[in-house]
Amino acid sequence: MFDPFGDFRTAGYLRNVEGLTDLEKVKIQEHVFFEANFEEALAFLGKAKGAITYEHFLEVHRILFGEFYPWAGQDRRALGVGRFVAKGSQVQFEASERCQRAVEWGLQMGNDPATHRAQPGTVMGAFAWGHPFLDGNGRTMLLVHAELCQRAGFGIDWRASHKGSFLDALTRELADPAGKHLDRYQLPLAAPVATGSTLLDQLRAVPGLDGQEEAVDQNIAYQADDPQAIQTYLETKRARGEPLGDGLGGPRTSPGPGPSGP
Repeated sequence: MFDPFGDFRTAGYLRNVEGLTDLEKVKIQEHVFFEANFEEALAFLGKAKGAITYEHFLEVHRILFGEFYPWAGQDRRALGVGRFVAKGSQVQFEASERCQRAVEWGLQMGNDPATHRAQPGTVMGAFAWGHPFLDGNGRTMLLVHAELCQRAGFGIDWRASHKGSFLDALTRELADPAGKHLDRYQLPLAAPVATGSTLLDQLRAVPGLDGQEEAVDQNIAYQADDPQAIQTYLETKRARGEPLGDGLGGPRTSPGPGPSGP
Protein backbone atom coordinates (compact mmCIF):
# COMPACT_ATOMS: atom_id res chain seq x y z
CA MET A 1 0.00 0.00 0.00
CA PHE A 2 1.29 3.46 -0.95
CA ASP A 3 1.50 5.12 2.47
CA PRO A 4 4.15 7.87 2.48
CA PHE A 5 2.53 9.64 5.47
CA GLY A 6 2.51 6.42 7.48
CA ASP A 7 -1.06 6.89 8.72
CA PHE A 8 -3.15 4.96 6.20
CA ARG A 9 -5.14 3.09 8.87
CA THR A 10 -6.17 6.21 10.76
CA ALA A 11 -6.35 8.91 8.04
CA GLY A 12 -7.15 6.88 4.93
CA TYR A 13 -5.32 6.79 1.63
CA LEU A 14 -3.09 9.88 1.40
CA ARG A 15 -5.17 11.65 4.08
CA ASN A 16 -8.17 12.14 1.80
CA VAL A 17 -10.99 14.19 3.33
CA GLU A 18 -13.33 11.20 3.53
CA GLY A 19 -10.78 8.92 5.20
CA LEU A 20 -11.28 6.27 2.51
CA THR A 21 -9.04 3.20 2.58
CA ASP A 22 -10.63 1.26 -0.27
CA LEU A 23 -8.42 2.11 -3.25
CA GLU A 24 -11.16 1.47 -5.80
CA LYS A 25 -13.44 3.97 -4.03
CA VAL A 26 -10.56 6.43 -3.74
CA LYS A 27 -9.96 6.36 -7.49
CA ILE A 28 -13.65 6.84 -8.18
CA GLN A 29 -13.75 9.89 -5.90
CA GLU A 30 -10.57 11.29 -7.41
CA HIS A 31 -12.16 11.13 -10.83
CA VAL A 32 -15.37 12.73 -9.57
CA PHE A 33 -13.42 15.74 -8.32
CA PHE A 34 -11.30 15.82 -11.46
CA GLU A 35 -14.40 15.89 -13.67
CA ALA A 36 -15.97 18.59 -11.50
CA ASN A 37 -12.91 20.86 -11.65
CA PHE A 38 -11.55 20.00 -15.08
CA GLU A 39 -12.89 23.06 -16.89
CA GLU A 40 -11.93 25.46 -14.08
CA ALA A 41 -8.33 24.26 -14.26
CA LEU A 42 -8.22 24.67 -18.04
CA ALA A 43 -9.74 28.17 -17.72
CA PHE A 44 -7.10 29.08 -15.14
CA LEU A 45 -4.33 28.05 -17.51
CA GLY A 46 -5.99 29.82 -20.42
CA LYS A 47 -6.00 33.11 -18.49
CA ALA A 48 -2.38 32.81 -17.37
CA LYS A 49 -0.28 35.70 -18.64
CA GLY A 50 3.22 35.01 -19.86
CA ALA A 51 5.01 31.70 -19.51
CA ILE A 52 3.47 28.77 -17.65
CA THR A 53 5.47 28.33 -14.44
CA TYR A 54 5.88 25.71 -11.74
CA GLU A 55 3.50 27.75 -9.60
CA HIS A 56 0.84 27.33 -12.30
CA PHE A 57 1.57 23.60 -12.29
CA LEU A 58 0.98 23.45 -8.53
CA GLU A 59 -2.20 25.51 -8.75
CA VAL A 60 -3.71 23.25 -11.42
CA HIS A 61 -3.22 20.31 -9.07
CA ARG A 62 -4.83 22.25 -6.22
CA ILE A 63 -7.85 23.17 -8.37
CA LEU A 64 -8.33 19.59 -9.51
CA PHE A 65 -7.88 17.75 -6.23
CA GLY A 66 -7.97 20.26 -3.37
CA GLU A 67 -11.48 19.27 -2.32
CA PHE A 68 -10.37 15.66 -1.84
CA TYR A 69 -6.74 15.93 -0.76
CA PRO A 70 -6.01 18.77 1.73
CA TRP A 71 -2.35 18.75 0.64
CA ALA A 72 -3.17 19.23 -3.06
CA GLY A 73 -0.98 21.86 -4.71
CA GLN A 74 2.05 20.95 -2.59
CA ASP A 75 4.83 18.81 -4.02
CA ARG A 76 6.64 15.93 -2.35
CA ARG A 77 9.48 18.12 -1.19
CA ALA A 78 7.15 20.63 0.51
CA LEU A 79 5.30 17.78 2.22
CA GLY A 80 8.53 16.18 3.39
CA VAL A 81 7.45 12.67 2.37
CA GLY A 82 7.93 10.41 -0.65
CA ARG A 83 11.53 11.35 -1.40
CA PHE A 84 11.82 8.20 -3.51
CA VAL A 85 8.73 6.96 -5.32
CA ALA A 86 8.42 4.16 -7.85
CA LYS A 87 5.50 2.70 -9.76
CA GLY A 88 5.53 -1.07 -9.62
CA SER A 89 8.90 -2.52 -10.57
CA GLN A 90 9.31 -0.70 -13.88
CA VAL A 91 9.24 3.04 -13.22
CA GLN A 92 11.40 5.15 -10.93
CA PHE A 93 10.73 8.88 -10.55
CA GLU A 94 12.96 11.84 -9.73
CA ALA A 95 13.93 12.43 -6.09
CA SER A 96 11.65 14.91 -4.32
CA GLU A 97 14.34 17.57 -3.89
CA ARG A 98 14.78 17.65 -7.67
CA CYS A 99 11.18 17.23 -8.85
CA GLN A 100 10.64 20.97 -9.35
CA ARG A 101 13.80 21.22 -11.44
CA ALA A 102 12.62 18.39 -13.69
CA VAL A 103 9.18 19.95 -14.23
CA GLU A 104 10.73 23.36 -14.86
CA TRP A 105 13.00 21.81 -17.47
CA GLY A 106 9.88 20.57 -19.24
CA LEU A 107 8.24 23.98 -18.89
CA GLN A 108 11.30 25.69 -20.32
CA MET A 109 10.98 23.55 -23.44
CA GLY A 110 7.19 23.68 -23.53
CA ASN A 111 6.97 27.47 -23.25
CA ASP A 112 8.95 27.76 -26.48
CA PRO A 113 6.40 27.08 -29.27
CA ALA A 114 8.94 25.79 -31.80
CA THR A 115 10.53 23.43 -29.29
CA HIS A 116 7.16 22.19 -28.08
CA ARG A 117 5.92 21.52 -31.61
CA ALA A 118 9.07 19.51 -32.33
CA GLN A 119 9.29 17.67 -28.99
CA PRO A 120 5.88 17.41 -27.30
CA GLY A 121 6.71 13.98 -25.92
CA THR A 122 9.98 15.17 -24.42
CA VAL A 123 8.07 17.88 -22.59
CA MET A 124 5.52 15.42 -21.23
CA GLY A 125 8.31 13.02 -20.30
CA ALA A 126 9.98 15.73 -18.22
CA PHE A 127 6.74 16.32 -16.31
CA ALA A 128 6.26 12.59 -15.77
CA TRP A 129 9.84 12.11 -14.56
CA GLY A 130 9.47 14.96 -12.08
CA HIS A 131 6.32 13.37 -10.59
CA PRO A 132 5.98 16.15 -7.99
CA PHE A 133 2.72 15.01 -6.38
CA LEU A 134 1.81 11.99 -4.32
CA ASP A 135 -1.16 11.42 -6.65
CA GLY A 136 -2.81 13.12 -9.62
CA ASN A 137 0.41 13.74 -11.57
CA GLY A 138 -0.84 12.38 -14.89
CA ARG A 139 -4.00 14.44 -15.00
CA THR A 140 -2.21 17.60 -13.90
CA MET A 141 0.56 17.31 -16.45
CA LEU A 142 -1.97 16.51 -19.16
CA LEU A 143 -3.82 19.80 -18.69
CA VAL A 144 -0.60 21.81 -18.57
CA HIS A 145 0.67 20.00 -21.64
CA ALA A 146 -2.62 20.69 -23.46
CA GLU A 147 -2.33 24.42 -22.71
CA LEU A 148 1.24 24.48 -24.00
CA CYS A 149 0.06 22.70 -27.16
CA GLN A 150 -2.70 25.29 -27.60
CA ARG A 151 -0.16 28.10 -27.31
CA ALA A 152 2.08 26.38 -29.86
CA GLY A 153 -0.81 26.09 -32.32
CA PHE A 154 -1.52 22.37 -32.30
CA GLY A 155 -3.07 19.62 -30.24
CA ILE A 156 -2.63 15.90 -29.61
CA ASP A 157 -5.50 13.83 -30.99
CA TRP A 158 -5.78 11.48 -28.04
CA ARG A 159 -8.86 9.87 -29.59
CA ALA A 160 -6.51 8.18 -32.04
CA SER A 161 -4.25 6.87 -29.27
CA HIS A 162 -4.18 3.46 -27.60
CA LYS A 163 -3.80 3.01 -23.85
CA GLY A 164 -1.29 0.17 -23.99
CA SER A 165 0.89 1.85 -26.59
CA PHE A 166 0.82 5.17 -24.77
CA LEU A 167 1.77 3.68 -21.39
CA ASP A 168 4.52 1.63 -23.03
CA ALA A 169 5.95 4.75 -24.69
CA LEU A 170 5.74 6.64 -21.39
CA THR A 171 7.53 3.87 -19.50
CA ARG A 172 10.27 3.75 -22.13
CA GLU A 173 10.60 7.53 -22.04
CA LEU A 174 11.15 7.55 -18.28
CA ALA A 175 13.87 4.92 -18.55
CA ASP A 176 15.53 6.27 -21.69
CA PRO A 177 14.67 9.90 -22.55
CA ALA A 178 17.39 9.99 -25.22
CA GLY A 179 15.33 7.48 -27.17
CA LYS A 180 12.56 10.08 -27.74
CA HIS A 181 9.91 7.39 -27.31
CA LEU A 182 7.09 9.82 -26.47
CA ASP A 183 8.00 12.14 -29.33
CA ARG A 184 7.72 9.23 -31.73
CA TYR A 185 4.36 8.36 -30.20
CA GLN A 186 2.85 11.85 -30.03
CA LEU A 187 4.09 13.52 -33.21
CA PRO A 188 1.93 11.35 -35.52
CA LEU A 189 -1.06 12.35 -33.33
CA ALA A 190 -0.41 16.07 -33.72
CA ALA A 191 -3.46 17.85 -35.14
CA PRO A 192 -4.77 21.39 -35.71
CA VAL A 193 -5.43 23.27 -32.49
CA ALA A 194 -8.74 22.43 -30.83
CA THR A 195 -10.99 24.86 -28.99
CA GLY A 196 -13.89 24.71 -26.56
CA SER A 197 -15.71 21.42 -26.18
CA THR A 198 -13.50 19.81 -28.84
CA LEU A 199 -10.47 20.19 -26.59
CA LEU A 200 -12.40 18.83 -23.62
CA ASP A 201 -13.55 15.84 -25.65
CA GLN A 202 -10.02 15.13 -26.83
CA LEU A 203 -8.59 15.33 -23.33
CA ARG A 204 -11.25 13.01 -21.96
CA ALA A 205 -10.04 10.45 -24.51
CA VAL A 206 -6.54 10.29 -23.02
CA PRO A 207 -5.64 6.72 -22.00
CA GLY A 208 -5.84 6.23 -18.25
CA LEU A 209 -7.37 9.65 -17.57
CA ASP A 210 -9.62 8.17 -14.89
CA GLY A 211 -6.55 7.01 -12.96
CA GLN A 212 -7.74 3.44 -12.81
CA GLU A 213 -4.43 2.02 -14.03
CA GLU A 214 -2.90 3.32 -10.79
CA ALA A 215 -5.09 0.93 -8.83
CA VAL A 216 -3.43 -1.96 -10.63
CA ASP A 217 0.16 -0.68 -10.70
CA GLN A 218 0.38 1.12 -7.39
CA ASN A 219 3.04 3.60 -6.34
CA ILE A 220 5.60 2.60 -3.73
CA ALA A 221 7.22 5.08 -1.34
CA TYR A 222 10.57 4.40 0.29
CA GLN A 223 12.23 5.91 3.32
CA ALA A 224 14.40 8.91 2.45
CA ASP A 225 17.56 7.07 3.57
CA ASP A 226 16.63 3.61 2.25
CA PRO A 227 19.93 2.30 0.81
CA GLN A 228 18.25 0.11 -1.80
CA ALA A 229 16.02 2.99 -2.95
CA ILE A 230 19.07 5.26 -3.24
CA GLN A 231 20.94 2.64 -5.23
CA THR A 232 17.99 2.06 -7.57
CA TYR A 233 17.61 5.81 -8.03
CA LEU A 234 21.29 6.25 -8.91
CA GLU A 235 21.12 3.35 -11.37
CA THR A 236 18.07 4.96 -12.98
CA LYS A 237 19.86 8.29 -13.28
CA ARG A 238 22.86 6.62 -14.93
CA ALA A 239 20.60 4.71 -17.32
CA ARG A 240 18.91 8.00 -18.26
CA GLY A 241 22.33 9.51 -19.02
CA GLU A 242 22.04 12.17 -16.32
CA PRO A 243 24.82 13.64 -14.18
CA LEU A 244 24.61 12.78 -10.52
CA GLY A 245 24.59 15.54 -7.93
CA ASP A 246 22.95 17.13 -4.91
CA GLY A 247 24.63 14.69 -2.55
CA LEU A 248 23.47 11.65 -4.51
CA GLY A 249 26.66 10.66 -6.24
CA GLY A 250 28.76 13.63 -7.30
CA PRO A 251 28.69 17.23 -8.48
CA ARG A 252 26.34 18.49 -11.16
CA THR A 253 28.18 19.53 -14.29
CA SER A 254 25.38 20.86 -16.54
CA PRO A 255 22.57 23.38 -16.06
CA GLY A 256 19.77 21.03 -17.09
CA PRO A 257 18.56 17.77 -15.54
CA GLY A 258 20.50 15.80 -18.14
CA PRO A 259 21.95 15.77 -21.65
CA SER A 260 18.56 15.16 -23.20
CA GLY A 261 16.33 16.74 -20.59
CA PRO A 262 15.21 15.34 -17.25
